[in-house]
Amino acid sequence: MSHITLIRHGQANSTAKDERSYDRLSALGHEQAAWLGAHLRDTQAEHVRLYTGTLRRHVETAEAMQTGLTPIRDARLNELEYFTLASLLEEQHGIPFPSEPTGFTHHLPQVFDYWKSDRFERPPESYLAFETRVQEVLHEIAEGDGPALVVTSGGLISMAMAQAMGLGTPAMARIALAIMHTSIHRLFPIGGHWAPVLFNAVPHLDRPDRRAAQTHI
Repeated sequence: MSHITLIRHGQANSTAKDERSYDRLSALGHEQAAWLGAHLRDTQAEHVRLYTGTLRRHVETAEAMQTGLTPIRDARLNELEYFTLASLLEEQHGIPFPSEPTGFTHHLPQVFDYWKSDRFERPPESYLAFETRVQEVLHEIAEGDGPALVVTSGGLISMAMAQAMGLGTPAMARIALAIMHTSIHRLFPIGGHWAPVLFNAVPHLDRPDRRAAQTHI
């Protein structure tokens, strides 16, 4: 098995309240991705394959990174539909979408809990389906030759980390909330199992003039 380096996309449209309007990088998101790409080139990071989801923010992040690798697009690397699930939470259970960024710390765990316990009618996909596709696509990538870069989203990364560490949904939600834009996460195969050897690293943003670019939302 080859190791996998997961990258969260750059900052997207942080004022969005639906899937479509969220799915584009902000000006800062393009900068974050370019800085990450320069860091990977400067450090001569060894990656011979590049995978992305099919969402616009994934594609734009990979393009701005300028890795020189030909990307393989796979819809199984797309994010869970958080805004759609949030709408169902409000419509079916009366729990409103947060009005302030701090509200997400309580809202996201609620979304995950209701979703996993099948308390949504007609969700875009089941929690089990999301869990299964994440496991399957990462296993397939790991079976390929050589280290791979995977540009995806925070929800998928948190699921991958939860699977690797055997965590439940409350811990998975806390992981998701912590993940920064263009952060680096690495899963390494040890003894036939995933071992998370890197989480939420942003060396390309860890300097005084870029500290404000360490964003979550």
